Amino acid sequence: MQTFSVALGPASHPVHVGDALLDGLGELSRAAGIRPGPVALVTDSNVARHYSARAASALEKGGFVPKLMVVPAGEASKSSAVLQDLYDHMIGAEIDRGGSILALGGGVVGDLGGFAAASYLRGIAVVQVPTTLVAQVDSSLGGKTGINHPRAKNLIGAFHQPSAIIADVGTLITLPEREFREGLAEAIKYGAIMDAAMLADLERDLDHILARDLGILEALVAKSLRLKAAVVTADEREAGLRKILNFGHTIGHALEASAGYGTYLHGEAVAIGMAAAATLSEKFGGLSTDEGSRLVRLLQRAGLPTEMPPKFRTPDFTAALRLDKKRLESGIEFVLLQRLGKAVTRRLDFEQIVAVFTN
Repeated sequence: MQTFSVALGPASHPVHVGDALLDGLGELSRAAGIRPGPVALVTDSNVARHYSARAASALEKGGFVPKLMVVPAGEASKSSAVLQDLYDHMIGAEIDRGGSILALGGGVVGDLGGFAAASYLRGIAVVQVPTTLVAQVDSSLGGKTGINHPRAKNLIGAFHQPSAIIADVGTLITLPEREFREGLAEAIKYGAIMDAAMLADLERDLDHILARDLGILEALVAKSLRLKAAVVTADEREAGLRKILNFGHTIGHALEASAGYGTYLHGEAVAIGMAAAATLSEKFGGLSTDEGSRLVRLLQRAGLPTEMPPKFRTPDFTAALRLDKKRLESGIEFVLLQRLGKAVTRRLDFEQIVAVFTN
């Protein structure tokens, strides 16, 4: 197991990465300051089949009383209706201000459970227990929580740091192949924006990663989270440096919204967004054509899509792009690559972005 701390003053919290950590959920949660007693165990219908009983048993051994709350699997659960259902369940389970939520699942469960924790009774504790590669390498860390609006992804949310992150890489064994591969997009992102050596490691180890070698996966998850933690501790609220973590996400989020949530998995949309951002980086950021091609090849080797679909030319895509959180009065603050391992932000007009792919 690898353990390190995200240093955020009073909101500092431990991160644990390893195999079979589900069996220590109760102990690790208590060590993080979670009060024994009722805890809302929030998960989705897919994860529940594999891990809810095991997680509940581990919590009971730690002195907790788990109240299982299962939401439908999929992006559609990041909605105000499902959030309301969670509130109703927590009220019925008599979760009070000293209670907590344990979010067991992928990015949807983490975002939804985290936002429920941020808003219920003006804020209760949450422990993030990511079970997908996307969540383990990225979304579980940083305190971003929220739900989608029909017009844009993650439009409603709050920053709410977890009390602990417990990433059991053993849960990746049961992850469907498509969902496993989408998680590689976020890991590749960290190499692209911050660490060229990590990108080389991914190129070298990709076959072992795809074979789900747990030792290599533990190292990959820990490396990704350490890189993200370095950014988050320097810029928790995305006022500056943290914006580089949105590499590939501007176009990716617009694709998800315009195509309809669920058409693309999040990592698939981000992969397309990174390939598109590489093209824009060659034009506006200084990235060499060779390095741009290298990034796209790695995404393709990982089995991820890299081509902009015809649907992006629709008014829905342009409208979604204009709703991006990084929008400015006359354009958007876009994350580009200066070189592999070095990201920069540039103000681009919406017309500049679309023109690169229509000319």
